[in-house]
Amino acid sequence: MATTAPQHSNRSRRSLVCVALLMAAAGLLPTAHAADAATPPLDATASDPNVLGWMQGFPPPDAKRIRYTDSDYFSFPKLRWTACHFRQLMPTVGVSRGPGAASPLPQQLDAAIDALPFTPLNTHATMSWAQSLQANYTDGIIVLHDGVVVYERYAGCLQPDGQHGAMSVTKSITGLLGEMLVAEGALDENETVGAILPELANSAFADATVKQVLEMTTALRYSEDYADPKAEVWQFSAAGSTLPPPPGYTGPRSYYDYLRTVQKQGRHGEAFGYKTINSDTLGWIIARRTGKPVSTLLSERIWQPLGAEQDAYYTVDSSGTPFAGGGFNAGLRDLARLGQLLLQDGRAHGQQIVPAAAIERIRAGGDKRAFAKAGYSLLPGWSYRGMWWISHNKDGAYMARGVHGQALYIDPAAKVVIARFGSHPTAGNAANDPTTLPAFDALAHYLMSRPVQRTP
Repeated sequence: MATTAPQHSNRSRRSLVCVALLMAAAGLLPTAHAADAATPPLDATASDPNVLGWMQGFPPPDAKRIRYTDSDYFSFPKLRWTACHFRQLMPTVGVSRGPGAASPLPQQLDAAIDALPFTPLNTHATMSWAQSLQANYTDGIIVLHDGVVVYERYAGCLQPDGQHGAMSVTKSITGLLGEMLVAEGALDENETVGAILPELANSAFADATVKQVLEMTTALRYSEDYADPKAEVWQFSAAGSTLPPPPGYTGPRSYYDYLRTVQKQGRHGEAFGYKTINSDTLGWIIARRTGKPVSTLLSERIWQPLGAEQDAYYTVDSSGTPFAGGGFNAGLRDLARLGQLLLQDGRAHGQQIVPAAAIERIRAGGDKRAFAKAGYSLLPGWSYRGMWWISHNKDGAYMARGVHGQALYIDPAAKVVIARFGSHPTAGNAANDPTTLPAFDALAHYLMSRPVQRTP
C-alpha cells in the first residue's frame, strides 16, 4: 500500500477530503508522516492536541484551525483532535439515551494495574500496562471486572463527558443488531439480500445470504486500495460525501445508490474479505426489515434500556443515512456498558435486552478456514462472526476493532471488559496489536487471579 494519496486530475480536492473518514473506518489511511516514512511520528505526549493547541481560542489562530474541507483534517497529528469532534465537522444523526437515569458503574480502582508487566508479540522485552497506553496513543480506556470499574484513564482530546469516533467498532454494533434480528426470527440468515432489497437485484449482493454478509464472506469486485485511482473505494467515498460534488460528477450520491453498482467477483461463502460495504448493506437490510435506521433501532433496542449516560451519534451521508460501517461515536463508559451487556449474555437491570442466542452465535465464531485466507498473521486461529472478531482462545475472548486503536474486548472466562479509544498515528491494527493483544490478555488473567472487590 502506498503511503500517500495519489493525485487525481479528474477529481476535485474537495472529493478527496471526503475519503478520510471512510478510509479511517476501513483501515486505509496512510501511516503517520507519510511523506517521510523514515521519520518517526511525534510520541503521545508531544502530539497531544492540547499541547499542540488545535482549535483553542475564540477564534483559534488560523494555523491551529481544523476544517472538514482541509485535506489533512484526519491526518496525524490533527486526527488526535478530530477523533473527538466529528460532529463539529460534518452532519450527524443522534442515538438518544432517552430520559431515564444512567445505570450505575460501581468503582474499585486497582492501583497495581499500571505496573502490570507483559511481553509484546514477537519480542522478548517486557512492557508495563501504563507504558502500553502511551505506546498506543490511548485517548481513553476503562476496564470492568465483573461489572466493577477497576481502571479508567483519559488523555488527549477525550474527557469522561466527551465522545470519540469508534471507527469500525461501528461494524460490530451493526452486526449485533443484525444478529438480534436473526435470533428473533425477523431475519432469516439464509435469505438472500436481493429478496430483502430488490434494489440490489442487479448487484453482487443479490444472491449473497444474510449470513455471508454478517461474516463478510461475500465475493465482491471492490477494492479498498486507495493508492489505486481506479479502486472502487473512491466511488464509494464520493457517493457518501456530504460536500457538493465536483463539476461534471454523475455518479452515486448516497451509500444506498453506490451499493447498487457493486459487481460480483468469485463465489460467495468461500473466503473472508473485510470490506466496509458489507456493513452498509447490513445497515440497509436492518432498516428495510424494521422500518427504522440503525441509529433509531440502536437507541430503542440497546442505548436506552442499557442506561447509557450520554447520547451517541452517527455521521451520515448527504441523504441522512447513518454510516453503518464506521460512523458511530460514543462516550467511553457507555461503550464499556455495551461490553458488559454482552458479557452478561444480553441481560441488564432485570431484563433481556439482547437475545442470548444472538450473543451465543457471535461467541461461537465463524469459518476459521475462510478467515485464514485473508492472511491476518497476528490473528492465527481467529474467525469473524456477526461482524465481531473471535479469538477462540481458552477464555473465549472476542472483540470489536476499529482503526487507530479503537477496541471493545470481552473475556467471558475472566469476566473482564476493556473499552478503549485511541488516535494512533498508524491506522491499521497491525501497528498496535503486538502491544494491545498481550496487554489485554495479561490484564484479564491478572484480574481473574484476584478476588473481586466491590464498593459498599
